Amino acid sequence: MAASISFDYRSFLKTVPNRPGSYQMYSDENTVIYVGKAKDLKKRLSSYFLKDVNKKTLALISHIHHIEFTITFSEAEALILENNLIKKYQPHYNILLRDDKSYPYLILTKGKHPALHYYRGKKRIDCEYFGPYPDAKAAKESLKLLQNLFPIRQCTDTVYKHRSRPCLMAQIGKCLAPCVQMSDEQYENYLSQVNYVRMFLKGQNQDVLNSLTQRMEIHSNALEFEMAAKLRDQLLALRRVQESQSVSSECDIDADVIATLSAQDIICNHVLYIRQGRIIASRSYFMTKNSIDTDTDEFTAFIEQYYLSSSRVGLLPKEIITDAKINSPEVIIEAVKEQFNHSLTISNSVRLDRAKYLKLAKENANSALLIKLADNTTAKRRIDSLEKLLNMTGIQHMECYDISHTQGELTVASCVSFNREGPDTANYRRFNIDGITPGDDFAAMDQVLNRRFKNIKEGIIPDIIFIDGGKGQLSQAENVISKLFTDPDVKKPLLLAVTKGEGRKEGLETFVVGYTRETINLSLDDPAMQIVLHIRDESHRFAITGHRNRRSKARVHSALENIEGIGPKRRQALLKHLGGIREVMNASVQELSKVPSISKEMAELIYEHFHSL
Repeated sequence: MAASISFDYRSFLKTVPNRPGSYQMYSDENTVIYVGKAKDLKKRLSSYFLKDVNKKTLALISHIHHIEFTITFSEAEALILENNLIKKYQPHYNILLRDDKSYPYLILTKGKHPALHYYRGKKRIDCEYFGPYPDAKAAKESLKLLQNLFPIRQCTDTVYKHRSRPCLMAQIGKCLAPCVQMSDEQYENYLSQVNYVRMFLKGQNQDVLNSLTQRMEIHSNALEFEMAAKLRDQLLALRRVQESQSVSSECDIDADVIATLSAQDIICNHVLYIRQGRIIASRSYFMTKNSIDTDTDEFTAFIEQYYLSSSRVGLLPKEIITDAKINSPEVIIEAVKEQFNHSLTISNSVRLDRAKYLKLAKENANSALLIKLADNTTAKRRIDSLEKLLNMTGIQHMECYDISHTQGELTVASCVSFNREGPDTANYRRFNIDGITPGDDFAAMDQVLNRRFKNIKEGIIPDIIFIDGGKGQLSQAENVISKLFTDPDVKKPLLLAVTKGEGRKEGLETFVVGYTRETINLSLDDPAMQIVLHIRDESHRFAITGHRNRRSKARVHSALENIEGIGPKRRQALLKHLGGIREVMNASVQELSKVPSISKEMAELIYEHFHSL
């Protein structure tokens, strides 16, 4: 074994039993670098320290400080524990499924007049949840369909409580206007529509059709032809939707169909969500190849993490159809049953309709992978060109800084981050700049760089820092970086200013290298120019957005701060009770006086302030 190992694995292995369980490898006392599972812990852990292991495994074991393990009753329990630990620690050497933290739902609010909304997040709101949906697009398409079929309110509770006349949605027939006084009959009709939404979301489409037909006949027999006509139109619309959603095969498949494809160390797992024989959504998940765990291939790792995630409980199908074999599928089935009390089957040899869906999933996986590879190839070509231009190698991280303000007002500095694959949005930062002379961009640049690099031994240090500005701002950056980066063990970033060309036209920019002041001019066709302009434009966009948000927030507050007697508490009460500054400006004296801590005299003062401008 070529790698030097400080960890005394021989003594450790003597203590490991031949039992199923999960194990964690640490690089120090607290940092988990790998989590695994095993049917036999002793055999599995012993395999890491054989002579003929691959380079990645050698790299892993060279960092081991110690290993901990947990014995379980079964391999399925070990799988569940492994999955929980991977989610908890996000170890560096594990195959990781990057995914959303939450899934979208449609919700029916509670109260006298329930509303239908799109919602994403934890179930903290007291309402009826329907879902989760595989993605936002599927949820929003369902919401749009329901809004066209059932005229219940869509506005927020804040807007609803402060309306006194029907809105545009009521005027075009998409809401029954519960915000105004309703008769008993109108109220019963509204609750019926809410119940139809509930039934439709539960898949009781035929029950909705039967109920609408029955109500239409009742109103028709009572000679209430206008109401009967409305129900007839709603019935026809619902039938058209049902017809458009039917499939020619008339199958009733409830399955996730998954195709996997790989190229250039990138793996694409494409999932088709089939419910009641209809494709309700599809999604591609990308992973990077990993050869550490020889017992679990990348596709099996994807299936394990994907179906043991608690956020997917409402999305679990009856069947999983794949184009590749999974290691020990019976263990996954048992783990899902044990953790979620849900039964499923796993198949990879299918015919007829299932085979058609699998072929479709493969085509989608191929298309998604080609797009991903094209993006990665473009990014690689641009990085390679930039490295060649600057005579550098191994660029991993770049940052760009920009300053935005309006005549010196409410200055905001942006820091955008790029890695070899493109924008690294998790490391984007904004800095509100205060305590400088308004409009002094040099002082703003000095402040943002000092705040960003106040502790150079923590966080990511970029290989290149781009400055969106001229030689003045570059000089300021040089002074700050020289002052902060005095530790010889910390590599000083390369500074590069991006100065605008004649007429501020794109493609005429000049690059100025820090300290040497070497100037570089490139054409728009050059990949290096393209990546620098991409970073510069993203920094500019991010700075302007931050400045506009800060300015908007400040002006909202200043509009109320100018009124005598309105302090922070009353300002907050007004905005919270009425729903925003526009609602405050448009509110009547009577509506303003209903706000807690606002007297009638104060309401009149506020009303006069906004209506005498």
